[in-house]
Amino acid sequence: MSVRIVLADDEQMVRTALRAILSSEPDLEVVGEARTGAEAVPLVRALRPDVVLMDVRMPDIDGIRATEQILRGVSFPPRVVVLTTFENDSYVYDALRAGASGFLLKRAGADELVQAVRLVAHSDSLLFPAAVRALAAGNTHARAADGAAARALRERLSAREAEVLRLMAAGLSNAEIAERLTLGGATVKSHVAAVLAKLNVRDRTQAVIAAYECGFITPG
Repeated sequence: MSVRIVLADDEQMVRTALRAILSSEPDLEVVGEARTGAEAVPLVRALRPDVVLMDVRMPDIDGIRATEQILRGVSFPPRVVVLTTFENDSYVYDALRAGASGFLLKRAGADELVQAVRLVAHSDSLLFPAAVRALAAGNTHARAADGAAARALRERLSAREAEVLRLMAAGLSNAEIAERLTLGGATVKSHVAAVLAKLNVRDRTQAVIAAYECGFITPG
């Protein structure tokens, strides 16, 4: 089945370029476009895409608030990838905290764009783990954690789940984690699901952000 995508960006040329790249792939389908965050929210709710490519800076409602509204109270939310001009944009980290599954630079090549959409659609790995780590290192939310929060998280996770979370933060896919720990793929998938449930988050990116913010994993 095709991955259904909604584009949200206030620049027509950007939307046109994204549509041309994505629509050329047989497994990807652009089903809608929005010019603002205010347009994106009802459009996504109506079309129920698998992935939303969301400009982080837009008029009316920016990508952060639009992401929050799109994901709020939805049983099967789409994966949101925020688009940004600068990788160290503080808006990007705020969008990840709001629930975005990853981010992509607007200057990314066509192959990188297509790979990113497929990756978040299947949610098997973390987009650009080094960049997420750098954002966490420079963000006050992630630096303000105390030891008590990290200890509380350790108590909730089994030793194996804690190990899996650290490997998730390093950007390893389920298959790579299975190989590293000499486990079956189904076992790793079960551990990942347990981590997400215990942290009360919807995907790997949110689990890693939570781990950084409580001090369980240090950005350095």
